[in-house]
Amino acid sequence: MSILVETRDLAFEPVDNTRLANFVGPLDENLRHVEQRLGVQVRRRGGQVEVTGPAAAAATAQIVLRALFDLSASESLTPDRVHLALQEAGMDTNAAVASSHPREDDLSIHTQRGGIRGRGPNQRQYLHNIHTSDLTFGIGPAGTGKTFLAVACAVEALQSERVRRIVLVRPAVEAGERLGFLPGDLAQKVDPYLRPMYDALYEMMGFDRVARAVERQVIEIAPLAFMRGRSLNDSFIILDEAQNTSVEQMKMFLTRLGFGSKAVVTGDITQTDLPKQQVSGLRNAMKVLPGVTGVSFTHFTSRDVVRHPLVQRIVEAYERTQAPPDAADAQGPDR
Repeated sequence: MSILVETRDLAFEPVDNTRLANFVGPLDENLRHVEQRLGVQVRRRGGQVEVTGPAAAAATAQIVLRALFDLSASESLTPDRVHLALQEAGMDTNAAVASSHPREDDLSIHTQRGGIRGRGPNQRQYLHNIHTSDLTFGIGPAGTGKTFLAVACAVEALQSERVRRIVLVRPAVEAGERLGFLPGDLAQKVDPYLRPMYDALYEMMGFDRVARAVERQVIEIAPLAFMRGRSLNDSFIILDEAQNTSVEQMKMFLTRLGFGSKAVVTGDITQTDLPKQQVSGLRNAMKVLPGVTGVSFTHFTSRDVVRHPLVQRIVEAYERTQAPPDAADAQGPDR
């Protein structure tokens, strides 16, 4: 079966040398990135660009190049930004799926450090679920933005005074190692487990603001093992690495939700560090809770990875070679 190859001629105007240099990158680096990722050939003369390749790839390249040219007027195009533009184009190739998800124009998060938006239909659906549901599950592989977006929503809710505090929760389970005795008070012992959420907080609020908020208990570190008996009102609660909870711990955590509170539970059921015989509380919740009013699920895949492109290829390789026997459960009923 022959592959239809087509050529598309694009004109980028007005031709401003500074903007054009930003658009194409040093030695046309940005264009070469598009070529490599999409399997097309890109030739440029001034503001005229010719794209040749398989029809679908050429169409995607045209969308990406138009988007990058628009961005070049307002921001510096780094390799990371070009990568994200390519990722977004790949996420939105299925028009039928994308049309059923909230558009990026409908959802954006505003923090003191700037605006944040979902990239691709699954991230936008995740943000929509967090805004409209009291309890949201974000389930999928590393690098899909589950924790980062949850923290961003928490910071926005705190700054707009919709909640009075942010509560960060994580099970203290080591990733295949034994860390031994950790010195310091309770918060210091748990800090290493919460580092990904701290990193996101620092990016959105700045180090000093986060430190002051932790000191005043506006941001609270709550080890999962010490959550029993509490009722959390007017709080935005994030349980990270939820695949490492037991069924009992998950039930205990979910029943802590008080009035005026939201909870987001994130995890990757393919990276469980529990003993082999123990059932993951996250996997169990995926079977028990679908259909419960006020509870929503977002399932991410390797296509949603927004880190280095190698991360996406690594996730896909593991998915191909280590698919669990109950892979149907891993997808969940609410895609």
